[in-house]
Amino acid sequence: MSGLSAALIALIRRDMRLVVRHPSDIAHPVMFFVIVVALFPFGVGSDPLLLRTIGPGVIWVGALLATLLSLDALFRSDFDDGTLEQMALSGHPLTVLVLGKVFVHWCATGLPLLVVTPLLAGLLGITGEVQLTLLGALALGTPTLSLVGAVGTALTVGIRRSGLLLTLLVLPLYVPVLIFGASVVLAAEAGLPTVGHFYILGAMMILALALAPLATSAALRISLN
Repeated sequence: MSGLSAALIALIRRDMRLVVRHPSDIAHPVMFFVIVVALFPFGVGSDPLLLRTIGPGVIWVGALLATLLSLDALFRSDFDDGTLEQMALSGHPLTVLVLGKVFVHWCATGLPLLVVTPLLAGLLGITGEVQLTLLGALALGTPTLSLVGAVGTALTVGIRRSGLLLTLLVLPLYVPVLIFGASVVLAAEAGLPTVGHFYILGAMMILALALAPLATSAALRISLN
């Protein structure tokens, strides 16, 4: 168990250093997220009530697309340089190592999105209390997006120019997270209970945490063969 812990920590440190050395891995999804949300009022008008109504959906769609934009890099470089094959042959459970890589991906993509969300929410007229609900929903939803996206990425990592195929595989699985993530914020704006929505988002995250690493590791072994 100590050997597995050491391998996991070493993998996380390695991937974190790679993210620091390539800041574009963080900047590109965040810039895309900011541009999508910031440009939306120019298309629908500046009516505060309208922006406050559609704002949660706009932010969630932006976060979903930004996560999707960064998925291809999750395993691509490791597949090309043989690191994935070494991980599979290391004797350590591949599911645990995959979970470490997904954690780094969320730190590089989901966490920066959470940081800039209050600024964009204020731009759309979302109030302080509703902003807290939005941040809580994103904190539960973005790890689910990374975990589910890892499965699609593992299935297509051996295919060149697989962006369209990855999108077709992953987007339908993102829809439940999008629906409940946006609806919990709308419920908060209407003064309705939000506990049920958070329970569902939490259940989806736990389910993804339990099943996605297993599916991802199996898909990676198929891609390596």
